[in-house]
Amino acid sequence: MELSYLVTPFLAWLITGGVKFLINSLRVKRLAFDLIGYGGMPSNHSSIVSSTVAIIIFNDGLQEPAVVVALALAFIVMLDANSLRQQVSKHAKALNKINGKHSEPPLRERIGHTRSEILAGVVTGVCAAGLVFYVHNM
Repeated sequence: MELSYLVTPFLAWLITGGVKFLINSLRVKRLAFDLIGYGGMPSNHSSIVSSTVAIIIFNDGLQEPAVVVALALAFIVMLDANSLRQQVSKHAKALNKINGKHSEPPLRERIGHTRSEILAGVVTGVCAAGLVFYVHNM
């Protein structure tokens, strides 16, 4: 198997995670290790699946059947991030409000992604794939 198929999603994850950490740290004016995880700008999941679609297209072209599978997976992940996980986030906020000051730790409220966070993840993923493709074909 071509190594670029393994390197690309990992690189996309690494770049997106670094950018997200930097954005969160600047936003809260401290190192935001506690904000690592689901939610936030840009979407890591969207970046990973988009990089996979892009590297398949860059390496093999649009005629490759794997593009259809990768696109289907990408759409499922991005729709889930925007719809289902946004609803889970709303439920967590409501439950935390109901629980108030009970001894239980609060539920994580930043779970889903906005469309702009997903779009930023897609752009980051495609750029990561472009970088891997460019370096691999030098």
